[in-house]
Amino acid sequence: MPTARKAALVAAGLTVSLCLPTAQAAAAEPDRSPASALDRYYDQRPAWHRCDNVEESDLRCATVKVPLDYKQPAGPTLRMEISRLRTGVPGKRRGVLLTNPGGPGSGGLDPSGLTEVMPKSVRDRYDIVGFDPRGTGASSPLNCGLTRNELNWPRVYRPASFHKDTAFARSFAAKCVARDRARLPYLTTRNTARDMDVIRAVLGEKRISYLGLSYGTYLGAVYTQLFPARSDRVVLDSSVDPNHFGRGTYQAMAEGVEPAFRDWTRLVARRDRTYHFGDSPAEVRAAFFKLIARADRTPLRYKGSDLDFEDRAVTGADIRDSLRSMFFYDPYQAARDVVSLRKAPATRPDPQPADGLADSSEANYEALHWAIICADNSASWPRDPARYRHDAIRDGARLPLYGDFTSNITPCAFWPRGAEPATRVNNTVGALILQNQWDSQTPAASGQAMHRALRGSRLVQVQGGRDHGVYGIPTTPACANNAVNTYLITGRLPSQDITCRA
Repeated sequence: MPTARKAALVAAGLTVSLCLPTAQAAAAEPDRSPASALDRYYDQRPAWHRCDNVEESDLRCATVKVPLDYKQPAGPTLRMEISRLRTGVPGKRRGVLLTNPGGPGSGGLDPSGLTEVMPKSVRDRYDIVGFDPRGTGASSPLNCGLTRNELNWPRVYRPASFHKDTAFARSFAAKCVARDRARLPYLTTRNTARDMDVIRAVLGEKRISYLGLSYGTYLGAVYTQLFPARSDRVVLDSSVDPNHFGRGTYQAMAEGVEPAFRDWTRLVARRDRTYHFGDSPAEVRAAFFKLIARADRTPLRYKGSDLDFEDRAVTGADIRDSLRSMFFYDPYQAARDVVSLRKAPATRPDPQPADGLADSSEANYEALHWAIICADNSASWPRDPARYRHDAIRDGARLPLYGDFTSNITPCAFWPRGAEPATRVNNTVGALILQNQWDSQTPAASGQAMHRALRGSRLVQVQGGRDHGVYGIPTTPACANNAVNTYLITGRLPSQDITCRA
């Protein structure tokens, strides 16, 4: 993966990760009184040291404490690891630029890759700050003792396997409850945003600038809602819909893939002499779903490496899951993969691999991912498994590429309720929102929803853009990158929304 692309996509995306939530409006957090019980957190003085397991030699790390529950600051605490890359030049330095690469569940301790895509004129104005959010990486990580088979989410809906999927979802939640019930309700975006304000204070800053990608856009938006007066220059790249976070985040992926798939059928139909799927979008679509039906009846033995199938039996569900993002990122590679799959011979299903404990870092990611997705907006997740069965059947028919995946049951059906209601984002804090047209993880409609929620924002849309992530990606047009750089340097948002062409 090219360096610039990797910098923007490190662990990013709501990986696969609209029921209307009963969200309540969140008022801004009150300023602390002189005798605030939170002073012992805000007044910490971090001891900086060389970071462990990080290549960037100039990056320094420190540990700070934050309360598990901000309403009970004298109660249990969490360890949070933060990092700082000093790049600000005296006389030019604006402050700190806090970063988050996405998730939820991803660590963000090493932000140094971001500086590789930033011009010096931006780096001169900020110290770049990263952190592992509560529950992940070096910040009091959540560990539920999960097995490899329990990490496989989301899952395709199949009548024959729904009972087993429900059992795995129940087991996943039960293991996390058994090991860490006291912490689960407080592993939320709202509390992570409060942790960000502790970071601001311990760094001695009155306000912080912020650059967040994917889930990081929601985290940034929640910070602006809770701490509007402490939000400086805010860049949100590839946004989730902030007022449908939870189950709606997943279902938006299935909604967003359908127009991209229609665009793919048009592109392939124009090149029928190359791909031989048909010379109309309808014929291409029919040929694709004929392949899916064939692979679901009898798996295909695929030996290509493009889809990471590694010479194994491939079902129609495997194809849909793997190609979902390819329709966005690289439509012609997706077409070549379909050509190869159509030539693949039938085979018997592979035997079920032996289960066992999952890799600790992968298990930590998955556990925290669901902890936040489930607890942030508990009201968006039905408790009755029959509701998931009904919705998966409905959305599989309505959104045939991915609807049965995103509406199927997950561990959230059995997760403890979060400590607070969902955050309603609705404010006038200034922000710059970046959005590609064909983003597979956070569709264009989600970026537009973020723009509406942050009424002081400007939207930069990349027409024809296909990546998950805009800033610093090699294919991003200069006008989008320039808009970010100008804003971070001068603080001036564009006078109006901008459309760039990839």
